[in-house]
Amino acid sequence: MARFRTFAALIGVGSAALVCPASAHVTLETRQAAAGAYYKAVLRVAHGCNGSPTIAIRVRLPENVSDVKPQPKPGWTLETVKQKLAQPHTDAEGRVVTESVREIHWREGLLLDEHYDEFVFRIRLPSKPGETLYFPTVQECREGTHRWIEIPGPKGGDHERQEPAPRLKLLPKAR
Repeated sequence: MARFRTFAALIGVGSAALVCPASAHVTLETRQAAAGAYYKAVLRVAHGCNGSPTIAIRVRLPENVSDVKPQPKPGWTLETVKQKLAQPHTDAEGRVVTESVREIHWREGLLLDEHYDEFVFRIRLPSKPGETLYFPTVQECREGTHRWIEIPGPKGGDHERQEPAPRLKLLPKAR
C-alpha cells in the first residue's frame, strides 16, 4: 500500500505524487526553547491538500534529540521508527540507550480540510544554544501530499521555500 511507504520513500517520490500548492504550513506551536531542556513539540496542521482531508502525518526527528515520547491520538494509529545510535549513552535512570526514535507516524486518521488539529510529542533537546533544529514533516491526504521538508541553505530564509520544514531555535539555558 502506497500509504505505508517509509518516510525516505515519500520524500523521494516527489515527481510521482501530486503535490498541492502551499497556502499555509505545518508549524511548531513554540518555535524557541532552552537548549538541553525537555520540549513539548506541538505540530499544528491547519489544512488538508486542496480540500482533501489529511490521513497521515509523518515527522523525522533531528538525530541530536533524545528521550522521544509521542502522544497517542484518538482515532489515529501511532507508529515509531527507531535507529541504532552511533554512540550509546546513559539516560537519567542509569539505563544504557542504544537506539532512539527517528520518525513518528500518525496514520489511518481523518482530519478534514476545514478542521485544524495538533500532533504532539516530547523530546530532550541538545545542549548547543543558537542551533536551529528542523523537523521535516510529510502530510498525506486522500488526494495529494504536502512535503514540509525544505530546509534553507546557509543564506536562505522561509520566503524562498514553498513547503518549509517546521523549525525550532535553541536558546541559552535558563539560569
